[in-house]
Amino acid sequence: MLRYDVIIVGGGPAGSSCAARLARAGMEALVVDRALFPRDKPCAGWITPQVLERLELDPQQYARHGLIQPVSGFRVSLLGGRPLQLDYPQPVSHAIRRCEFDTYLLARSGARVRSGCEVRSIERRGGRWVINGEWEAPVLVGAGGHFCPVAKHLGAKAAEEGAVAAQEAEFELPPEQAARCPLPPGCVDLCFAPDLEGYGWCVRKNGWLNVGFGTLRHRALKPLLERYLGQLRRAGILPEGCRPSLRGHAYLLQAVSRRPLYGEGVLLAGDAAGLAFSSSGEGILPAVVSGQLAAEAVLAAGLKPERLDGAAYARALEASLGPRGAGRKPAAWWERLAARFAFRSPGFVRREVVEKRFLRRNFSE
Repeated sequence: MLRYDVIIVGGGPAGSSCAARLARAGMEALVVDRALFPRDKPCAGWITPQVLERLELDPQQYARHGLIQPVSGFRVSLLGGRPLQLDYPQPVSHAIRRCEFDTYLLARSGARVRSGCEVRSIERRGGRWVINGEWEAPVLVGAGGHFCPVAKHLGAKAAEEGAVAAQEAEFELPPEQAARCPLPPGCVDLCFAPDLEGYGWCVRKNGWLNVGFGTLRHRALKPLLERYLGQLRRAGILPEGCRPSLRGHAYLLQAVSRRPLYGEGVLLAGDAAGLAFSSSGEGILPAVVSGQLAAEAVLAAGLKPERLDGAAYARALEASLGPRGAGRKPAAWWERLAARFAFRSPGFVRREVVEKRFLRRNFSE
């Protein structure tokens, strides 16, 4: 049996952020992930300035390791409507490829990594957590996404939760198609469902496109996605005849998540805890913040799981990210009607949609 100070299940931004903070404090963490890195991750790959700040990541330095596209433009519309083009004189965020980004963060974390290894068993023995009968530690952190086995061990029932369902694809454009694409590099297309219960995105990352749609209404996902892809084809953004290979994923919004955040000697972080921002569905910043806060809670306990203060961790999360489980009401008929007119106003869309809800300027959940 190999012993560690902490075992972290999941090597995404939540897990690597937690591991990096622990490693800086001299703790030995093991990160276990069922995927082999580098691995594809269904995600638009759009990161806000707060992510770069939290990770102490310099875009120019990171560019030596992976693609990082400055974002300075947005096309925003309701599905079937004419998009508004909003541009900024300077980059307001960045786009990355998750296969590169997650691999980089995990490699620099300083943790021991066992990738390509599925968690088959989680046991509690004598005040320690034992994973797969191979590794043990006094503290366990679940950071393995919506279907994290640690969250399941704590009682999460993914099939019964009101998660967002999404499908997306990321693919490289042939050079001649990239040259003709009307969506320039560093521009994000956002297209909202008529009922405001979901949106589609198309993120141009130099020669790459990431396109997808997510909604709380699962049965509506396929027709909404097909309508959006058709809209992108008519605009010339998606090449005619292009049938991207779509992948599905799910995540919980903060407002509806009621998953337990902690147990005896265990904490959940990132999508395993259901922390995606309700305003935009963004999960990377909540993942990084929760991973770092989980590490601080572990350090405060000093390797004694009985001292791990899960309630204090939950309070710190709420103070940083906003309340969980507060509930979310669907848009009323008059709000949907008003949106048809509001989405024609560049000032409204820039202020209320892009800056407040996606760039999170002066916004509170």
